[in-house]
Amino acid sequence: MPVRGQGPAGFEAVGSVAVRTFAAHQGPLTSRVTQPANMSMDGHHVNAMAGDGSGAPHNHFADYDELPEGHFYDPDAEYEPDPEYAATLAPDAARQRRERVGPTGRPLPYFPIPGPLTDHGPAKIIAMCNQKGGVGKTTSTINLGAALAEYGRRVLLVDFDPQGALSVGLGVNPMELDLTVYNLLMERGMSADEVLLKTAVPNMDLLPSNIDLSAAEVQLVSEVARESTLQRALKPLLPDYDFIVIDCQPSLGLLTVNALTAAHKVIVPLECEFFALRGVALLTETIEKVQERLNPDLELDGILATMYDSRTVHSREVLARVVEAFDDHVYHTVIGRTVRFPETTVAGEPITTYASNSVGAAAYRQLAREVLARCHAE
Repeated sequence: MPVRGQGPAGFEAVGSVAVRTFAAHQGPLTSRVTQPANMSMDGHHVNAMAGDGSGAPHNHFADYDELPEGHFYDPDAEYEPDPEYAATLAPDAARQRRERVGPTGRPLPYFPIPGPLTDHGPAKIIAMCNQKGGVGKTTSTINLGAALAEYGRRVLLVDFDPQGALSVGLGVNPMELDLTVYNLLMERGMSADEVLLKTAVPNMDLLPSNIDLSAAEVQLVSEVARESTLQRALKPLLPDYDFIVIDCQPSLGLLTVNALTAAHKVIVPLECEFFALRGVALLTETIEKVQERLNPDLELDGILATMYDSRTVHSREVLARVVEAFDDHVYHTVIGRTVRFPETTVAGEPITTYASNSVGAAAYRQLAREVLARCHAE
């Protein structure tokens, strides 16, 4: 069972907001609040969930754990963007604040905090897919799943990469596992309950993986309906979860085709870098082939820009090209660079628990709300 790591004291500058700045580490958190947390710069109501609704001054600097039960830290509720965070997302922080223009250059919608669920399932299956490695697939799988679980959704993460990075990122040692998703795919009569691991995050479970999964790509070649093997393995689990998120391997081989065949939606994490952009056309072609031949219900839900830093012209140009090519398929949420992500891998837990008030945690909570908003819009 994964064990939570111990995070360092203090917090990082926070997403689209002025909750904590690095200056806060040096002195008391007094005389910083000038108006309620649920008021924007022009005095308009932003989000009642972020405040107590009384109009009284709200302590913007309260720790995430101190929020009232059922309330969640909401970056959209704050009135003043932190300068350091704004620099990573928009070259013109004043315009971003005034017009609510997101880093994609489009007006930034408000994504409400989702309400609780009375019933769960059937699950939406999301494949986190990109044939290029190092673009943030595993990081996005872990943190999107954790943010959805934080909002009361039951989430299953599927490590479908023989490298086992998703398992490692949740504190599991893949080399010590007796049963993995490989056994679930290849052994008749194997139950998912025998493979499932509970994570340290409430409402979030894991189907782990290790190097054994690399053998499945060869062994599945001779199987009947080989592209649907994962779909059959996950079918009994659909009623128990609201979301199943599959972390695909960095290739377009048989394992990735299995993930796309099982999925309802595809999220493409895309590093804001030229070489990552070049492979998107091949990936979308593969998605279209799977739609035509194997899974007509599959659709591209969105392209998620990761590792973005608007202080570089290159990042801005790449993001602009992606928005120009894919328009509304590009998520409004953009994941900026932060040192917290490598730290969370070592700690073996999501950024939402390791550094709950950090830039990355705020971004993935907003992504979770955007994903839920898209699902509800269908």
